[in-house]
Amino acid sequence: MTDFHLTQLGRPSAGFDSPDQAILERVPNPQADVLYLARFTAPEFTSLCPVTGQPDFAHLVIDYAPDEWLIESKSLKLYLASFRSHGAFHEDCTVAIGRKMTEIARPRWLRIGGYWYPRGGIPIDVFYQTGPPPPGLWLPDQGVPAYRGRG
Repeated sequence: MTDFHLTQLGRPSAGFDSPDQAILERVPNPQADVLYLARFTAPEFTSLCPVTGQPDFAHLVIDYAPDEWLIESKSLKLYLASFRSHGAFHEDCTVAIGRKMTEIARPRWLRIGGYWYPRGGIPIDVFYQTGPPPPGLWLPDQGVPAYRGRG
């Protein structure tokens, strides 16, 4: 498993202006023989409305069952932060993140819940997953309630 080279971990990283420029990295999974779930939570995710340029905010919950690779968390933080100046609809942001993580880490399974705060009075929650979860995988609730003044 030498198919990786870390460019951000353990050194200063300036960040990226867009998701297209961001580098999402992976590291070998030392527990690849075990079926387990890893969760990333980003309660302060920000992007821009592609029409108005106004900020949009979401609480992201990303669950994945790693296989041979893990997502390197510093690179994920920088990747998610790159959306702050990126104009895209809620659905596009949520699905793009899930697809990019799947492309890089090739997990056994992945799901992402994008719980978007309302603009114009309507919250938009977006869910993406790569398929049915593997049998025997423990799937905890994502823990984000339906919108009632989330916080």
